[in-house]
Amino acid sequence: MPEQLVLDLPFRAAMGRDDFFVSDANAAAVAGIDGWRDWPGAKMLLVGPRGAGKTHLAHVFAAQTGARILSAADLPMADPATEAEAKALVVEDADTLAGDLPAEEALFHLHNAAAARGTALLVTAAAAPQRWGLRLPDLQSRMQQAGQLTLAAPDDALVTAVLIKLAADRQMALTPALLAYILPRIDRSLAFVQAFVAALDAEALAAKQKPGTRHVRAVLARHPE
Repeated sequence: MPEQLVLDLPFRAAMGRDDFFVSDANAAAVAGIDGWRDWPGAKMLLVGPRGAGKTHLAHVFAAQTGARILSAADLPMADPATEAEAKALVVEDADTLAGDLPAEEALFHLHNAAAARGTALLVTAAAAPQRWGLRLPDLQSRMQQAGQLTLAAPDDALVTAVLIKLAADRQMALTPALLAYILPRIDRSLAFVQAFVAALDAEALAAKQKPGTRHVRAVLARHPE
């Protein structure tokens, strides 16, 4: 059977609160984000491994608060006083600026400007601040004073829910038997799950068939964990 031409169309991941599945791996962090008005000092760290859902949860916070989202790479070009005028702020991947003194100073000044205005500040990172390797002691102390919410790596319940949702978004049905086959064979990362579903959809479309174990094996052969 000739393969069907598959167009590589962009797929936008949903980032709303209703699209964020709650499981034991993230329930405490979700509750902490929902309770942002009660954060001590109006600041919080959101810590978790890559693919655990930090960016999605940061967007949930932004939707609740009207927060402006900045990446760590944006900070050296940002004006702290202007940014602190936002309703709330998110700084993503703050641990990646460690060792870059101008970037560390930029985060320090942004933190202080937000604190002076009472602007809620959410900072995401892969690890707790004592493990970042910061060179600026004042920034180290400010980050360690913040509360901390932790996202664990996605558990089976969360991975299953995300598989079903992403497949449904592509009008692709995954049977219980196929889900049981997939689950022990894929990486526990939401980023990997998204890439896997996209590749499985393309594989099934190219073969003009419903997704099955043959398609899963083909995808995993090209995209190992």
